[in-house]
Amino acid sequence: MSFLNLDHVPHKTLRNEIIRTTLRMNELGINQGKAGNVSARTEDGFLITPTGIPYEETRPEQIVAMNMDGDHQGVVLPSSEWRFHRDIYASGADRVNAIVHTHAPYATTLACMDRGIPPFHYMVAVAGGSDIRCAPYATFGTQALSDHVIVALRERKACLMSHHGMIACGESLQKALALAVEVETLARMFWQALQIGEPVLLSDAEMRVVIDKFQTYGQQSL
Repeated sequence: MSFLNLDHVPHKTLRNEIIRTTLRMNELGINQGKAGNVSARTEDGFLITPTGIPYEETRPEQIVAMNMDGDHQGVVLPSSEWRFHRDIYASGADRVNAIVHTHAPYATTLACMDRGIPPFHYMVAVAGGSDIRCAPYATFGTQALSDHVIVALRERKACLMSHHGMIACGESLQKALALAVEVETLARMFWQALQIGEPVLLSDAEMRVVIDKFQTYGQQSL
């Protein structure tokens, strides 16, 4: 499918928002170059960034439309990581409408050590549980990697991927990106704490209290 007239591109606004998200994650320093990928759910599948095209050169019509069978429209190829995007949406994860994957430096450093982020700080609960898991390694773009990611994201909105990077999910692209920033901040703080020694961790009981409090934290109606 070739879109010569941008007015005829389905989901034009969402495509532009995906591009803005990719540019913003690089500006924020949680990604570099063409690394990572971004997607957003649609009524019949999802939109995802194309493979190998610099974000600053990506046009709305190059954002790839995919269905849940893994088929894509047009000649532009989707990100090689489309499988875990599809499988996250298909898993029925609560209110996940957008996914941001980055090679954030501190999160990736921990992932290269096969370390997740334990409850060293109460804000770890922002990802939905008492820790942020690190999925086992598998080659990028494979079904094996997607399978590991789905397990690591059970009852979570974010995870690390061994020797790879991080994934953050959200109700919107804005919230997924905000969570990715928070995860990278936590990864940096945990890495810094490790320079002194192993941090004292919060108890499971305290993390359950924090998780419960997060359910009603902030402006819930906005």
